[in-house]
Amino acid sequence: MTIKNKKSEIAAALRYDQTGAPRVVAKGRGELARRMIEVAEAEGILIQKNEALVEALIQIELTKEIPPQLYRAVAELLALVYRLEKAKQSRISS
Repeated sequence: MTIKNKKSEIAAALRYDQTGAPRVVAKGRGELARRMIEVAEAEGILIQKNEALVEALIQIELTKEIPPQLYRAVAELLALVYRLEKAKQSRISS
């Protein structure tokens, strides 16, 4: 996920392996955030712009699970990712 604001970019990356809650696996501001975005784009990883969520995620210690108050927002994001992946697979097999 990434957000652009007037001063800098902010990015946070999540990993969800279906055990426990999703974890913050990368985060950064400025040049590091821009590099994370470049890598995500090159790898075909979904980039979601959500200022409030990325601001919350950047506060979480690396490798830690997201707190319960973020479950709903992250679940909505994961649902979107799964729908996009399913649609992509449908197009490939057609």
